[in-house]
Formats: sequence, C-alpha cells, structure tokens
Amino acid sequence: MFKKQRNEAQERTPVKLTRAEKKEIQAVIRKYKGDGKPHSAQESIPYEAMYQDGICRLTPRRFSKCIEFADISYQLAQADTKTAIFENLCDLYNYLDASIHIQFSFLNHKIDPRQYAKSLEIRAQGDDFDDIRTEYSAILKNQLVSGNNGLMKRKFLTYTIEADNLKLARARLHRIETDLLGYFKSMGAVAWGLDATARLEVMHRMFHPDGEPFSFDWKWLASSGLSTKDFIAPSSFRFGHARLFGLGGKYGAVSFLNILSPELSDEMLADFLNTENGIVVNLHVQAIDQSEAIKTVKRKITDLDAMKIQEQKRAVRSGYDMDILPSDLATYGQDAKELLKTLQSRNERMFQLTFLVLNTADTRQALENDVFWAAGVAQKYNCSLVRLDYQQEQGLMSSLPLGASHIQIERSLTTSSVAVFVPFVTQELFQGGDAMYYGVNAKTGNMIMLDRKRARCPNGLKLGTPGSGKSMSCKAEILSVFLCTPDDVYVCDPEAEYYPLVKRLHGQVVKLSPTSKSYVNPLDINLNYSEDESPLALKSDFVLSFCELVMGGKNGLEAIEKTVIDRAVQVIYRPYLADPRPENMPILSDLHQALLDQHIPEADRVAQALDLYVSGSLNVFNHRTNVDIESRIVAFDIKELGKQLKKIGMLIVQDQIWGRVTQNRSQGKATWFFCDEFHLLLREEQTAAFSCEIWKRFRKWGGIPTGATQNVKDLLLSPEIENILGATR
Repeated sequence: MFKKQRNEAQERTPVKLTRAEKKEIQAVIRKYKGDGKPHSAQESIPYEAMYQDGICRLTPRRFSKCIEFADISYQLAQADTKTAIFENLCDLYNYLDASIHIQFSFLNHKIDPRQYAKSLEIRAQGDDFDDIRTEYSAILKNQLVSGNNGLMKRKFLTYTIEADNLKLARARLHRIETDLLGYFKSMGAVAWGLDATARLEVMHRMFHPDGEPFSFDWKWLASSGLSTKDFIAPSSFRFGHARLFGLGGKYGAVSFLNILSPELSDEMLADFLNTENGIVVNLHVQAIDQSEAIKTVKRKITDLDAMKIQEQKRAVRSGYDMDILPSDLATYGQDAKELLKTLQSRNERMFQLTFLVLNTADTRQALENDVFWAAGVAQKYNCSLVRLDYQQEQGLMSSLPLGASHIQIERSLTTSSVAVFVPFVTQELFQGGDAMYYGVNAKTGNMIMLDRKRARCPNGLKLGTPGSGKSMSCKAEILSVFLCTPDDVYVCDPEAEYYPLVKRLHGQVVKLSPTSKSYVNPLDINLNYSEDESPLALKSDFVLSFCELVMGGKNGLEAIEKTVIDRAVQVIYRPYLADPRPENMPILSDLHQALLDQHIPEADRVAQALDLYVSGSLNVFNHRTNVDIESRIVAFDIKELGKQLKKIGMLIVQDQIWGRVTQNRSQGKATWFFCDEFHLLLREEQTAAFSCEIWKRFRKWGGIPTGATQNVKDLLLSPEIENILGATR
C-alpha cells in the first residue's frame, strides 16, 4: 500500500491522508528504514527449521528441498542438441503442478585468488627440471588471470510444497526429487540432492561473499544452545536505505527484471552469469492450474471484446468508421486470442515468473557499477532491470535457495517462454589434483584443467587441420605429464619432431632405420604381457600379425601357416620362460630357424619371407634391444624406415608400448602413449587391428593412448575407426 501511494504521489499532486493512513505509512517506514542501526542477522533469516536430510520447514505447512546440478555445454552445442535440451526443460516445467513452487538459483562467488593460484604451482623436486616447472607454473598463473576461474559458479533448483506434517512432506519431496533428477539426466546434466549441511554451506557462502570458511557440525547445537542460523549469519544486516542494504562489511542491492521484449533469447541468462563479479540470479516459478489459466484468458478476451464494442459505439456516435480502433486494443485482443489458442492446442501451460538479480560489492560505487552493468545486459534484450524500493530485505531473503518468494512482482509466461531462460551455459573443466592444462574454454575464456586418469575413459584423439597445433598440444601434454606425475611416456614419431623435447627432458630417442645402430627386438616379452598365466597367447597374436605384414598376401595367412608360426613361437620362448635372462630372449633368426626345423612347405614359405628381415638388407629388427627403453620418456623415431619397414616398425613400436604398459601395471604406474599421424596406423589391417586392441584394453592396464592426425578422411576409411571412436568416448 505504501509503495502504491508513493508512486501515485510522484505522478500527481499530493493528496490529504487520514490520521490512520499516516500511522500505517510511518509503521512501514520504521519497519524498512528503522533507525539506521544494524539489524539482528539471525532474526532476519526466515526459515524455522532445517532437518539433516536437507528438508527445510519454511512455515508450519511449507517445506522445501534443494538440488544442485552441474553445467552442460548448451551454448556450444549443435542446433538439434539445443532443441532436445530445450524440450526436456519444457517437460520439466510441465511436470510441475500448482502445488509445487520452484526456484532456480545461480550463484557466482569468488575464491581466494592466492589459494587458487597455489593449486597451480608445481613443487620443486631438486632435479634438472625445476626451472621448467617454475616457468610452466608462471604460464598457468597468467592464464588464470586472463580468465575468470577465480569465480565458482554453482546452480541450484529448490522446490517447495505444502503438507500437513513433516512425514507427508518428506515422502512427497523425495518422490519429486527422484523425478527431477530424471529430467536432469535426460538433459545430460549431473544433479544430486543436497543434505542440510550442504544447504547451510550455500547460504553461508551467500552471506559471506569473501569466502570465509564454513564450519558446522550437528552435535554442536545441543551443547552450545545455538541454532543453525548462528553458523551461517553474517556479522550484521543493515536495511536503512531504500535501494541497497549492508551485508557484513559489504553493500548489496536486489533488482527485478521487467520483461518488455516480445521475444526472449536463450542467451540472456548466460550473459547475466558471464561476469567476473559476484552475482546471484534467481528465478521463482509458480505454475497456474491449467483450467484456471484458460478461464482467466477467456475473461480477459471478454473484457477486451466489451471494450471493443464500447469503442465502436463511441465511433458511430461521433461519425467515425467503427472499424477504426485504438492500436493497443487491437493488439492486446489478438495476443490474447493467440495465447488462448496456445494453451488449448499445444503442450503449453501458464506460469508466474519472478526474476531477481542480487549484486554485492565492497564499496557503494562498485555496487552501482555492477548494477549498471547488469542493467545493460537487460537492455541488450529489450528488457529493464528495476531496483526494488523499500523491499531490499525481502529481495535478499527471496534470493536465498529456500524456495520462498517474498516479492509480489510477477510476469505471466507460457512454458516455452519460461524455458527460454535455459539454466545451462557451457561445461567448465577445472579439476584439481594431477589435472593438466588443455587450453581455454571457447565460450567463457576459462582455463581447461583435466585429469584424464579420473575420466570414465581416458583415451583421446586430437583432430585438426594442418598447422592447427595438434603436435604442439601433444608436446604440451607430454610436458605436463612429465612435470606433474610419475607416469611414463611413449611417443611414436613418424616425422622426427619430438627429438628436442625428449632430449631436454633427458629421455630416450630410439631412431629406427636400416642404417641405425639403435635396435629394438620385436620378440621382447615380459612375464606380465598378458592377464593369462602364460604370456605367450597375446605374444603369439603379435607374431602372427608381424608375419602377415611380412608375407604381404591379400588373403593373409592360411590356417596351416598360422599353425606353424604358433608352434615356432612356443619353441623359441621355451628357454626364456625356463630361465628369464636377457641373453635367452629370442630374436627373429631364432623364429626363422624354428620354422625351418619343422620341414613343412608352409613353414618354409614363411621362413623364406622372413629371410629378408633376418639375413637380408632389412635386418634392422634381427637384434636384441640395445637402447634404454626403461627411461621415463621414450620416443620412437620411424621417419627413415622407408615404405617397406615403416608398417612393421609401427607394429613393433605398438608391441613395445604394450609390454611397457603391462610392466607398469604391476608397479601401479600409468603409461601414456602418443601417436602422431595416427592415420598411418589404420592403413594396414594388422596395425589397425592392433591399434583397436590398444584403445580397447589400455584403460584396464593403466594405459592412456592419444592419437593425432590431420587426415580425417583417411581415418574414417578404416573399418576399425568405429571401434576406436567408441573406445574414446
């Protein structure tokens, strides 16, 4: 009443008030303005009780519960994906009936920048790489400053119902929670219900924007005589000003969005949240009973028709054309009929929406700047942001994720109009622990910090045009793995471009070529080569693939040829399995001799094919390993192998890496494998099949493979690419 009279007083000349009206106005002023002294913070917080399962009793008959949900990449998604998310969001709103009030809360709060930057520091280890660690940490901190990772963005959905008692409320709230979690799952968003401690922590964060730590335990209440309000309340509230309030040592202001635009954009909410300042955005949504909504619209249409008839009568009396009507009357009548048609023929319902924006700042001037910025966002979409007058306390309490709105400023919208405020922007990846830097988010400019070992599937593919930075990305990731983890790194380098990095990290470069003196034995095996008791089964499969590449036939090996090869494998590994010493490790000449000793035509044919690689000019692989492949980082340079040896060389490299993975698994250590020009592995059936096996099995053995290629067309031509992509998701 006071606000209505104050607005009328601004528009017209003052009117005389009775003594009772004056007393009522003075009482309202005392309530909202007071004497300018801080109010009791505990008494200002409105809820009555908070139960440990997260249920909050707002009034004797009103109860609420809260769900927190993670963001998904909506703004960067394709059009069909956006449509699917939007439709699922509409289904969520249509699920609500008039007895359920929901509140979407979006909280941006700052984190201590010093503590945040400290999480990016790489501790010195007293070796030759501390200078690299220092420089790398400085690069990460610079990237942190350029983005807004100093803000934590959290999203909540609070729903409120009425019930006669707590038992009935608990049963219905948990049932609604299950249904709402299902809707979030259909949209691809991870969501979870909050218990009481988590809800208190959220409100504590809102009342302490500087990030004061939250400390609370339920067993403290009985002994101390305190309530939960005492653990979350700020030092004071000050509501002595009409358009702002004091919150501890900060200033705050609550505004509401006045929706004027005939068409809303799904980017409006994202723009409000895309700020480096602390902001809280709340959407209070109350469903209207469908039959009541239709009756209300019909009544409005009847009123408009009556006004239309009156205007036509007036026009006839004045001698004007009766078809000439005021433009507002014609427009509103048409809009009302369209709304009625929408409610009756489409899957649309009516909702009452209250859109609130809470800004907080250290100084009054900074607060005004933040409010001005938020008003500019609203103006961009042809709306206006209006400061609440003498309702700042109600606005603040309506901004808490309690599910209660104390602001009676509502806008009627249909389901699709409410759902256009899509609560998703883009998924941020900023993990702690051994997370590594992978660039910046294309939408928000924030750092992407990811620990692939914590992902459901750590496998990866890097695809891009020539010069887009695929190899540079691999090198940066190799450096991060080397500096931040104790893991081993293997690189298959077809273009000899990883040599400087590996040498600087004191790694081993194995240059494989017909003239090289660095040798790798393709028949190397360790006793952990397979999950089976005997490691020969998987090794025999590798030897079969090797011989199939050597034979070069279109139809592959015949059944008898596979049998004689497997028999020879059993023979040549018998001495090593009996006495596992390096000098007992077989080489290709041993396999060649074991085939000849069988005196079978099929075995002789395979032996003749192997002769080129045993005693011929391409005998580079007929030697025992003489390089240190036990180094933490090993790069296989296969640039100079030539066409005849490159296929075999890549297969041997894969086998060497598999052997290292199985060895590291027993030590609890991860093994990273980077393969540049990955499409080369998929050209031949044997290397493609072995690559597919790696992508499928590496995860269980602690291996993390990564392929990089620019020739996506060649990649997609491989019949194995579907399996590899399926093992990369």
